Amino acid sequence: MPETFLDAWSLSALTALHFFWKAFWAFVLGYVISACIQVFVTRERMQRTMGDAGGKSVFLGTFFGFISSSCSFAALATTKSLLKKGAGLIPSLAFLLASTNLVIELGIVIAIFLGWQFIVGEYVGGLLLIGIMCLLVKLFYPKKLLEDTRARLRDGEEDGDDEGDVPDWRKRVRSLEGWEKVGMKYVMEWKMVWKDVLIGFTIAGVISGFVPNSFFQFLFPGSEAESVTFLHTAAHSLVGPVAAFFTFIGSMGNIPLAALLFSNGVSYAGIMAFIFSDLVVFPVLRVNAKFYGWKMSLYIAAIFLAAIVGAALIMHWSLDLLQLLPEGAKKGGRQGAPEFKIGFTFWMNLVFLAITLVMAGLQWRMRRRMDHGGHGHDQGGASRIERVLGVLSVLAILWLVGGVGVRFFTG
Repeated sequence: MPETFLDAWSLSALTALHFFWKAFWAFVLGYVISACIQVFVTRERMQRTMGDAGGKSVFLGTFFGFISSSCSFAALATTKSLLKKGAGLIPSLAFLLASTNLVIELGIVIAIFLGWQFIVGEYVGGLLLIGIMCLLVKLFYPKKLLEDTRARLRDGEEDGDDEGDVPDWRKRVRSLEGWEKVGMKYVMEWKMVWKDVLIGFTIAGVISGFVPNSFFQFLFPGSEAESVTFLHTAAHSLVGPVAAFFTFIGSMGNIPLAALLFSNGVSYAGIMAFIFSDLVVFPVLRVNAKFYGWKMSLYIAAIFLAAIVGAALIMHWSLDLLQLLPEGAKKGGRQGAPEFKIGFTFWMNLVFLAITLVMAGLQWRMRRRMDHGGHGHDQGGASRIERVLGVLSVLAILWLVGGVGVRFFTG
């Protein structure tokens, strides 16, 4: 551990910034792909083809989730729209799970921080997660609760889905307007997740600088041992969602935290359960309760939690059987301040920073045209959760700036 508070502060800030430095190009690549898919693939077909719980509908729900945004709150709004327009409960929940666990950008960030075994866990485990969810919903199908939920949605305010005439995607790809919309979606992606990313990376830095290894050994029993027992693995898969519940950060911001947990001896099952748990955190429960009522919100959380623990354990034991479990970093080891070098990451970040500027320019063109055409709209007041995240974001920025300042003035 660092010798003084100032040393720990400086280390935590530099570690957080280094985490983001490593992941920036991956974020940009993922969100550009996501924005392109959202513009060139329409939502109208999604709603028409997910009307039952058959295999085809579940497959389509999973596929549409895979090609959608990774933002949990955007996925929640889309799921509400799907249910309101008659999509089946199981396909809708498959969409929700896929849109936060199977998306492209999440896999890219996981590859940077954790390695290929966790990419397998993310995608194969994500499909397993959806499969377990389907079985559980069929076993405990909430017929009366679902009827009440649909009635509540019909009585609620209208959503803002755009179902007007959509031009052929080939024409949109060749048009400037189409790419302006890609720029708009790209900027919207960042607006939805930047607070989660900032807070998540800052917390990861704080944990790296201040939290002793003994805390992880207490929170995840057996993490200090050379090999994790069956009972320890089961305990880790249960503690992982609890840890995620109290961080309440989205999936993208949780990846550096997952990397820190793994470096402190937490088992593969515990890490996968932690990553999968972005849909059982309190802000998500609260949004679902606003949409559907608390009974349905808690029902969905219970189904997801059981599926998360089951999928994490199956993936762990499967890789263990195949002798493919990843080896964690040396337990108890702490590195000094990270170095920012000119290399692959530097050049990739430079290229994708230029792409970000292009996307921002396209978004500005479209925004100006919308304003001139009288199509601008007010997004309304920020929710309580957004206000809390806003305050935490300001505190995170002050923490990072202060830590860098301490490093600069103390050497």
